[in-house]
Amino acid sequence: GYATMEGRLTPYLVEHYRMMGASGLAMVVVESVAVTAADMGSLRTIRAHDDEYIEDLKQLAQAIHEGGALACCQINHPGRFALLSGPVGPSPVEVSGMMPRELTAPEIRELVLAYAAAARRVKQAGFDMVELHGGTGYLLASFISPRTNQRTDAYGGSLEGRMRFPLEVLEATREALGQEFPVGYRFLVNEWLPGGFEPPEDQAVAQALERGGVAYLSVMGGTYESFFLPEVIERSAQDGYMSDLAGRIKQAVSVPVVTAGRITNPALAEKILDEDQADLVGLARMILTDPEWVQKAQDGREAEILECRTGCDVCVTQVMSGQGVVCACLLYTSDAADELT
Repeated sequence: GYATMEGRLTPYLVEHYRMMGASGLAMVVVESVAVTAADMGSLRTIRAHDDEYIEDLKQLAQAIHEGGALACCQINHPGRFALLSGPVGPSPVEVSGMMPRELTAPEIRELVLAYAAAARRVKQAGFDMVELHGGTGYLLASFISPRTNQRTDAYGGSLEGRMRFPLEVLEATREALGQEFPVGYRFLVNEWLPGGFEPPEDQAVAQALERGGVAYLSVMGGTYESFFLPEVIERSAQDGYMSDLAGRIKQAVSVPVVTAGRITNPALAEKILDEDQADLVGLARMILTDPEWVQKAQDGREAEILECRTGCDVCVTQVMSGQGVVCACLLYTSDAADELT
């Protein structure tokens, strides 16, 4: 959420990723970069829909590389959560009082090409890999879900039909980049919604993505329609609350599996790896709250790690309201905040 309203870089955005690259992380993923001109999930979204954005993307890749981390760019179409041109999806299933427009088959084919073209720009900008965003209820995930995909053509119906669009995007992206360039996938395992995508279909989709050539699967649960349900809020307050989802997928595939979700301390990260629930650990809010998380873990200073507090969603609500992320948890750790309290 640190880009301009036109999707251009700001000094704060570049500095954020420079700091992430120098944090000790092995890989830094630049979030949810738009593949089309007007379809974004937040108002301050970085874009990759046109060649004019290659130079901006190049600056981000360089900023990450300066610190020694690999640079990955996640590309996305928000689908049912698109703000500017209006929500679209596989079927007209209402979301937040809005009715998405059903995509036509020609439009679907155009979007496949849009993903591939955006990925080419990412590679040209110097990133080490691309990640397709198939999570959070966004476009790729909405096609796989039986709740939001009620089509009767080749892109709906059976699981094979519902997987068709994401698999076509993966195939076109890999062809555009060359078979050796890594393409990861952010994978929604369970929507946590009645009638939504859930096990046991998750493992079949994961295996299809593996056959399609994904370099890794970054596993998650929930969508913007379920994140604020009481039972999901209760679940997400638990440390490592998505590691069981990753464990299911790791049982079904041989490609590396990434897990995230309130991995608050190094001991928990090690436990997840030791129990073979995942191959890699992702830090999102944790590294936002404390950019020195990894360095403190390496130095044996675990007790000094600042923790993201449960019940605080300021970072998410900021982005959803079109503002840049701030971490309210940091306020609780400051001397000034203690004095005010």
